[in-house]
Amino acid sequence: LHMLGAGDFQHLNGSLEAHLKGTGEILRNWGSSELLQTAGLFHAAYGTAGFDENMVSLSQRQEIARVIGSEEEALVYLYCSCDRDYVFPQFGKVPTIQFKDRFTDSAFQLEPETAKLFCEMTVANELELVYGSDDFKSKYGAELLELFQGMDSYLSVEARRAYRSALSSFA
Repeated sequence: LHMLGAGDFQHLNGSLEAHLKGTGEILRNWGSSELLQTAGLFHAAYGTAGFDENMVSLSQRQEIARVIGSEEEALVYLYCSCDRDYVFPQFGKVPTIQFKDRFTDSAFQLEPETAKLFCEMTVANELELVYGSDDFKSKYGAELLELFQGMDSYLSVEARRAYRSALSSFA
């Protein structure tokens, strides 16, 4: 992360590097797979719909895959490519999620196992921000609670417990 310059990017509660490490730590504390923990550490490498800056170019995908693994890189790409305005409103409302790639504008059905990984990383990412900023929590807490409740069936017991505890004041 440091070699990619993550410490040079400012993020809500400090550097992007600190946020990425915090997200990875949350996933580790939940007992998540190595795949998910590693992807969590790099989840914003190509930028996201909520964080436009990117540490690396999409043209470097193969290089990143060599460093972190192909499955991990594929999950990082998926997370970064998510068209949140298209994807997020579907959770809790439809039985299968249509995913839309904001880079290519292509859409496809998200497989249940992939949806679980995506949702788990989403909750860890957002909770890392909630834990570090009362302003973020008060501004986005109700919206996050609604999103996470929609994702509930895709989440681990630990992720459910964490978001319910962190956002209980919005219930």
